[in-house]
Amino acid sequence: MNRKQLSTGIVVAYEEAGVGEPIVLLHGFCGSRLYWEETLPYLVEYGRVIAPDLRGHGSSAAAGAEDRYGMENLADDVAALMDELNVPKISLFGHSLGGYAALAFAEKYPERLNALGLVHSTAFPDGEQAKENRLKAVETIRSQGVTPFVDGLVPKLFAPQHRDSRPEWVGKAKEIGYETSAEGAAGCALGMRARPDRVSVLERLKLPVLLLAGEADEVIPPDKRFPVSGDNVTAVTLKGVGHMGMMEDPQATAACIGRFLDQNREG
Repeated sequence: MNRKQLSTGIVVAYEEAGVGEPIVLLHGFCGSRLYWEETLPYLVEYGRVIAPDLRGHGSSAAAGAEDRYGMENLADDVAALMDELNVPKISLFGHSLGGYAALAFAEKYPERLNALGLVHSTAFPDGEQAKENRLKAVETIRSQGVTPFVDGLVPKLFAPQHRDSRPEWVGKAKEIGYETSAEGAAGCALGMRARPDRVSVLERLKLPVLLLAGEADEVIPPDKRFPVSGDNVTAVTLKGVGHMGMMEDPQATAACIGRFLDQNREG
């Protein structure tokens, strides 16, 4: 694990492996770079893989007195980490919360992208019920701490058939989640609640876009998974996985990302 002090004021932890064109992997809510631990080894043949912990998650610092972590703040952290690593352009793949941050990055820093991927994520904003649920989550986190919230959240992320048959996956995801700071979890929940509709960002992008969904995902419903289509868009549904393809089937997840990168590289 590496650490960098960023110009945004955050100390960010990250893993790095491989050489070549940079590939950045962003994890989901109450996750960390360890969500990608099983997938990363399969991706190093495609380039230099960088997997950071988002602010307030894993081993990255929270943002002090800030109440809400906007997706734009997370995007700024990614850009600042790129600056620290002297990386001008990246292929950026975001899981769930990481996808929301990736979309904010695409809106703010399109010139720094080679490709964009949403992994079990969506460009749509929260609906009214989801916004209410975010507030309930923040209340739970602030009153009871992260552990009970993570215990309730994590099983829902996996395909129904895996919740009982693969308890080691669920247990690992919980252990990762317990490392999230209360500030980070509450701040990102409020940031997700406030995020705008970014379907238009996808529509405007001319670069390659990957939309990767899980067949049994109970977090992102089917009508929210593929908001755009076009010659630059690759839409894939992974069979037999829920919201956690990088843990439920890391080889298939990496193969999908790898094929996408190979097919969209110049030359």
